[in-house]
Amino acid sequence: MRTTKIFKEFFKSEKAGGIILIVCTIISLLITNSTFGENYQHIWHTNFAGHSIEHWINDGLMTIFFLLIGLELEREIYHGELSNIKDATLPIFAALGGMIVPAGLFLLLNFDTETKSGAGIPMATDIAFALGILSLLGKRVPIGLKIFLTALAVIDDLGAILIIAIFYTKTIVLSNLFLALSAFIILLICNKLKIKNLIIYIIGGITMWYFMLNSGVHATITGVLLAFTIPFGDGNPKTSSSILQNFLHKPVAYIILPLFALANTAIIINSNIEETLSQNYNIGIALGLIIGKPLGIFLFSLLALKMGICKLPNHVNLKSILGVGFLGGIGFTMSIFITLLAFENETIINNAKLMILLSSLVSGMLGYFILKYIIKN
Repeated sequence: MRTTKIFKEFFKSEKAGGIILIVCTIISLLITNSTFGENYQHIWHTNFAGHSIEHWINDGLMTIFFLLIGLELEREIYHGELSNIKDATLPIFAALGGMIVPAGLFLLLNFDTETKSGAGIPMATDIAFALGILSLLGKRVPIGLKIFLTALAVIDDLGAILIIAIFYTKTIVLSNLFLALSAFIILLICNKLKIKNLIIYIIGGITMWYFMLNSGVHATITGVLLAFTIPFGDGNPKTSSSILQNFLHKPVAYIILPLFALANTAIIINSNIEETLSQNYNIGIALGLIIGKPLGIFLFSLLALKMGICKLPNHVNLKSILGVGFLGGIGFTMSIFITLLAFENETIINNAKLMILLSSLVSGMLGYFILKYIIKN
């Protein structure tokens, strides 16, 4: 199975990014629940140019994160695991199962309640954490399993992006949406005209982001749209897409995602934690991430294999697919991101974030120990 230099760099950056995210989360939780907690939270709510710092991170900097996801997805489609339908079928089916089953379990407990909008929360996979945990197993992990998890997580992210665009858009300002899409079309034309100057795409992307921000559709969608306008060419390291993707790896892993973690894990842990965690929406999140994710990924993968429309990667078996399924239950970044869109009540948001962290921790540990046992044997 072929691996490219960009994939290896991507994997390394995600591995390091996952470790940094863990450290930032622990620091944020400790500070929030100390005597400095109120001042710490105030920092992220400080107004800057009409919006809080937290808002600029979530709606501004995270657009760059989504741009990197879009560029990676583009590479997978044109030149990677998703370029061959036979190879792409397994992670596509796995990702679908990993979204449908968790959402179903959540809705089972929260149907016809004010928290039903949280169904998208357990559908997400945090690629940085998932790859970070997988990397702890070292060189024993088959390259096919690494690529399967990466493809699964990228498709999962695409699913999350579509869910955000379709289900978490409340009020649309058509004039601004039209201008945003007009900027997108102009950039596509630039692509067709083989214009390779990245500055043109960056300026167009900022313009698209501004109008998307004021359209009602979440501004981070701009990142993915922009990625598909940037010339990919034959995928060699000198193309505009490759240059930008390589450039963004470190800023996203070492600056943007850590800032997101610090700003969004300022979670207050209440003394009545048992009551907090026993709420239906929190049980739904836990069931979705810890049980729904691995179950959905495994069953849909098994279905695709039984139908004969795909095959397992080299040195990968169904047991390892189950282990990866548990790693898929690490929601973190995307789950927290969707939580902010799904709920308006600050208490519910705080409690849901806590459950996401706990569930992601449990899923990550289960995935690690299952894969460690399987790979050893």
